[in-house]
Amino acid sequence: MHIDNARELKSRLLSGVVQASSLERPTGVASVGISVLPGDGGPRYGLAVRYSGNRGEVLADSARELAARTAGDEVDIREIGLVTALTASTEPGTWTPATLQRRTRPLRPGLSIAQQDVTAGTLGGFVTVEGSDGLYVLSNNHVLADSDRAALEDPVLQPGPHDGGTAGDRVGRLARAVPLEAGRGNAVDAALALLEADVSEVDLEYPVGRLTGWTDPDDEVAVEKVGRTTGWTKGRITAIELDDVAVQYPVGVVSFDGQIEVEGDAGAFSAGGDSGSLVYRPDTRQAVGLLFAGSERGGANGAGLTFCNPIGLVLTALGATLVV
Repeated sequence: MHIDNARELKSRLLSGVVQASSLERPTGVASVGISVLPGDGGPRYGLAVRYSGNRGEVLADSARELAARTAGDEVDIREIGLVTALTASTEPGTWTPATLQRRTRPLRPGLSIAQQDVTAGTLGGFVTVEGSDGLYVLSNNHVLADSDRAALEDPVLQPGPHDGGTAGDRVGRLARAVPLEAGRGNAVDAALALLEADVSEVDLEYPVGRLTGWTDPDDEVAVEKVGRTTGWTKGRITAIELDDVAVQYPVGVVSFDGQIEVEGDAGAFSAGGDSGSLVYRPDTRQAVGLLFAGSERGGANGAGLTFCNPIGLVLTALGATLVV
């Protein structure tokens, strides 16, 4: 169906079910967005519904009823379990610890990085900020700002503490973070660290070379990323404009609107510790999203789904420009 028709179905489902529901948050995942389906002439669109728990089941039942009446197989309904922010767990990573999880200079995308009280996340890329001559690292709030618990100027380490980072591995300090607000309406989980003056060189290469810029995610489904835990992975965008994505953080549940969903081509696209990775189109080398969360289940291979903030929203919220 046309993307405008998919948006109309999304609005109808949200207004008719979510707002009328008497269930209190958080009782499960109940997210609605636009599914992106491959087609011979390019992507086609439908309604994406992701759910778990009692609250999600109410939404899923209503979506199935809507599908039977209006949209048929263009309603994509998946049970995905808990969605969590993807900092590293206490288990060791699974992809080349000798590279992405070690102390590396010059800094480059994909490396382990974190605020001093966080386990480990991923260095997504580098940005500049208007009015500043400095160079900044881009990652998530929950990686660089400890989910709003850190203070400005707090040390940021590479590698992250879980990978052996100590005070001697300081590469920068927390400079900006978009607050994570309780309830609905969050757009991004994003923060910046200003690099120290002695960190004068960085490597801008990704697995496909240097990025060329950024783009909106609604016209292409093939994507890649490089992250601290799973390394270089490939996948496809399976939903856009996904609203009410309820994510479990150490400080509680935070919900996001307008998000991107990615499914891995062969197994999981991401795992704990990959938060902060830039997701990009390999054909044009344009960034499309900032990876921040993943689900327990869901996807064609059952390995879970990955969620990303649209990169345009990230850069606007931080007042930043991607360095390419």
